[in-house]
Formats: sequence, C-alpha cells, structure tokens
Amino acid sequence: MNAPNAFKVLCVLLVVAALPNAMRNASALEAGPPKGAKVYQVAIHNFAFEPKNLAVPSGAYVVWTNRDEEPHVVTSAGALFPSSGALDTGDSHTVMFSKPGTYTYYCSIHPMMVGTITVH
Repeated sequence: MNAPNAFKVLCVLLVVAALPNAMRNASALEAGPPKGAKVYQVAIHNFAFEPKNLAVPSGAYVVWTNRDEEPHVVTSAGALFPSSGALDTGDSHTVMFSKPGTYTYYCSIHPMMVGTITVH
C-alpha cells in the first residue's frame, strides 16, 4: 500500500474509532422516552426549529416532531448525537442528552434550518 492510501485508511480508522465516544454524549430512542422522563419538545414548522435554542438539564429527552408537509432530517453538527433519518409529516425523533454541553444541529435537507440544545 502506498503512503497516500495508507494515510487515508488510517484517517478512516481514526474517525470510526472516535464515533462511539462522540455518541456517548447522547443517544437516540426508537420508542420514545420512558414514562416520567423529563421531555422537551422541538417542533419543525415553516422550515424552522421551534424553539431554535433550547436549554435542558442533563438526562433530559428532546423530541423533534415534523409539522411541515416536507421531510426533514435532524442532523448533529459534529456527529454528537444520532441523526433522525427522513422525518415525514407527524414523525418524531427522540434523543436523550446525558452530558452537559452545546449541541448544534441542522436539517441536512435544508441546511439553513439550524438549532441548538444546551445541556446543563
């Protein structure tokens, strides 16, 4: 293997190794938050996240729900939490935030749509 290809392989391996650590800050749920959990809502409406900025305590769940007629994808800047996949009208994506920090996100279909979750 030549040096440029070896470097590319090393870079891919480093990124793959770092992903599990980044994903420990937050985790997505298929079934939604458990009963009695601290849950905060973000509506996706008129091509915007409402609220755009949200502060939550550590251990809280954030649920994004698409209220638009167009699909949207909630995508973490920096891959700090799992992306939603395409959300059609009425679909939701839930993430539990376990560590304090600032989590910026956007719609990967409409990148002008941005928001921030601040976990304290």
